[in-house]
Amino acid sequence: MEETRRRKGGSSSSSSSSSSIPEVLLISSSRSAKPMPLIGLGTAAYPFVASATMRAAMLRAVELGYRHFDAAALYRSEQPLGEAVAEAVSSGLVASRADLFVTSKLWCCDACPGRVLPALRTTLANLQMEYVDLYLIHWPVSTKQGRYELPFPKEELLPSFDMKGVWAEMEECYRLGLAKAIGVSNFSCKKMQDLLSFAEVLPAVNQVEVNPLWQQKKLREYCASKGVQLCAYSPLGARGTLWGKDWVMECETLREIAQAKGKTLAQICIRWVYEQGDCVLVKSFNPERLEENLDILDWELSEEERQRISEIPQRKGFPGLEFISPHHGPYKSLEELWDGEI
Repeated sequence: MEETRRRKGGSSSSSSSSSSIPEVLLISSSRSAKPMPLIGLGTAAYPFVASATMRAAMLRAVELGYRHFDAAALYRSEQPLGEAVAEAVSSGLVASRADLFVTSKLWCCDACPGRVLPALRTTLANLQMEYVDLYLIHWPVSTKQGRYELPFPKEELLPSFDMKGVWAEMEECYRLGLAKAIGVSNFSCKKMQDLLSFAEVLPAVNQVEVNPLWQQKKLREYCASKGVQLCAYSPLGARGTLWGKDWVMECETLREIAQAKGKTLAQICIRWVYEQGDCVLVKSFNPERLEENLDILDWELSEEERQRISEIPQRKGFPGLEFISPHHGPYKSLEELWDGEI
C-alpha cells in the first residue's frame, strides 16, 4: 500500500470545517480507508463521565472541526460517541459517518483467541457503525473474561499474552472490513519487533503516552523506520487516581515557554507533540478548551524552545503498575512490561 503523509501546512480533508487539520494515510490500511487526522479527541476519563456529558462534548467537537475520535471499550465512550455521530449526521454537521475517523480498542479481557471478533462486533453495535477506521490492542496483557475496568484484581491477570493468536484475529477483523486499519497501544520497541516478525497485516499505529516529560525518542525512531504511525495519548499528562501528580502541567520550563510565547502551557505541549510528526489525541470536555486545543496549527516552536524541551528530565506519567504482579500475569516488573524502556 502506497504511503502518503500530509503534515504541517497542508490538508486534503473533504470537510471545510476540518480543512486545517493535516492527515496521514496509514500503511496497511484497506483501500477504502481514509487518512487519519493528526489531531483527534480522546475520550478516556477517570473517574468515568456521564454519557450525556460525553455526547454533548463530542457534538461540540464536531462543530469545531474535530474529525478524529478515539474511543475504547474500557472508556465506556463507544455508545455516546455513536449517538453523537448519528446526531451530527442527522443535523447536517457532517454529510455522513464516512466524514469521521473513529478508533476503538480491544480491552484486556477480550485479548485472547476466540474473543477478538466478538469484542469488535460488540464495539460496532455500541457505535451503531458497520466498521471502525482503526482498531487497536489496548495493552499487551490478557485478563479473565468479563471485566471492563482499570484497575482490576491482580488475580485476574492471565499468565501469558498470546500476541500471535490475538493478532491473527485482529487481521481477520481487517480482512472482513470491520476495521479499516489495525494496530496496537502501549507496545515497546521489543514488542513491536516481536509483532512484526510474524504479522501478515502490519500494525498501522502504535498509540502510546507522549508528552514533553515522556518524549519516546527511541520508540518513535523505531516505529518510523517500520512505517508505523505513532499516536500520542496524554500529551498534557493527566491527574487522577491512576496517574498521581500532574507533572506535565506543573513543569516550570513549559510554563516559561508558554508565557514568553503568549500561548497556554497545553498548547505548547500539543504543538510540541505535533511537531514530532505524531498524531496527537487531546482530551477535554470543556467547550473553551476544545477550541483552544485545536489552535496550534498556524505557529511553531523556535529551535531554542525545542532544545529547552528536549532537555526536560524524563518521567513516565502512567507506568502501568496495574499490570505488574509477582504472583500473577506475565510481567513481574516494569522492566518486563516495557522491556527495559522505562
